[in-house]
Amino acid sequence: MSTDSGPEGIPAATIIIFRNAPDGGAPEVLMTVRSRNMTFAGGMAVFPGGRVDPEDHALADAVATAHGLPVDEAAHQIAAVRETLEETGLALGLAGEINAASAAAARTMLAEAGALAPVLDAFGWRLDLAQITPFARWFPKNENITRVYDTRFYLADLGTGAVDVSIDHAENTRLFWTSAQGALDAAERGEIKLIFPTRRNLERLALFASFAEAKAQAEAIPVRTIMPQVTEQDGKPWLTILADAGYPVTGELLENVARG
Repeated sequence: MSTDSGPEGIPAATIIIFRNAPDGGAPEVLMTVRSRNMTFAGGMAVFPGGRVDPEDHALADAVATAHGLPVDEAAHQIAAVRETLEETGLALGLAGEINAASAAAARTMLAEAGALAPVLDAFGWRLDLAQITPFARWFPKNENITRVYDTRFYLADLGTGAVDVSIDHAENTRLFWTSAQGALDAAERGEIKLIFPTRRNLERLALFASFAEAKAQAEAIPVRTIMPQVTEQDGKPWLTILADAGYPVTGELLENVARG
């Protein structure tokens, strides 16, 4: 996506993966702590995801029509599926004979091939993008920053979530399940660090008692590109977002905002 001023956004995608809480409480989401040496959000707790690759677009060209999606949107969803398998070992947004062993083998092949299409062919799998629900789009454009991601967020559900996950040892140092409120509480205690978009998304996710509630709200509110703006309130600069995009908190004192 290009803009009238400032840098062009780097297309990226991420999936917010839900599972039922083992204790029957609020649903949990999967988060990862990025390696401190990563250029973007180093040391921060985020949702699994990454940039959209040319190979994602190539696969999208072939399958978008069958999935009833524009090619660009299909490419983002494919990137979200690929990044999830790459970073966590979970085969979400895919269909076929999938079990722990085949998912692990596919993850290894994906690391070697660098693209999802040959993995699908090798394992006889197909994309099942109906498993993925568009949730949000964030583009924190800043003319002073040259590396800005235009990220589309998606929702997906593991249900019981009795599936092993493991870090990729490249971009991430830790994977953990937590309720959205649990992540916010951990940030308040200083146990994890959150950048502005992740904090706002966690606050929104904390509204929901189930994946079904989250999906219903996501489907009821059209996805609009959120571009945070600096505004002045009571003589102090705040970073603010759209007031009608489903977020319960729409601003934060600029001095408190963690930068990626």
